[in-house]
Amino acid sequence: MLIATDEAGREVKRPSKPTIGRMLAGLQRGNAHLVLERVEEGAEGSWYVQVLLREDNTYQLEFRDGVAAEHYQTRTVSQEKVLTAMLGWAAGEVGWKDTFMWHNIGSQFEADNAQQG
Repeated sequence: MLIATDEAGREVKRPSKPTIGRMLAGLQRGNAHLVLERVEEGAEGSWYVQVLLREDNTYQLEFRDGVAAEHYQTRTVSQEKVLTAMLGWAAGEVGWKDTFMWHNIGSQFEADNAQQG
């Protein structure tokens, strides 16, 4: 199941494309973060794509493919590109991430996990 959550605490289960678009368009100071998470019963790990509207009005887009080592980040000024990527991810499209240059930031999370253990 797909769940969309924003920083203001709004949660939408099985969000439609228009709902995701409205949530993204509504990002602003105080509600600058949107997460689309795929939740499957019995599945190990985390699968999500998330966006943060930064102070400089750029979008920081990230996704995780199950484990911390597979956590990637990019930035863009284009809300349209972010929406296209998020909708593509939500639909399970193969090339949803191809328009961006992604940086693996998984090591940041693995270090956090090691410190907690």
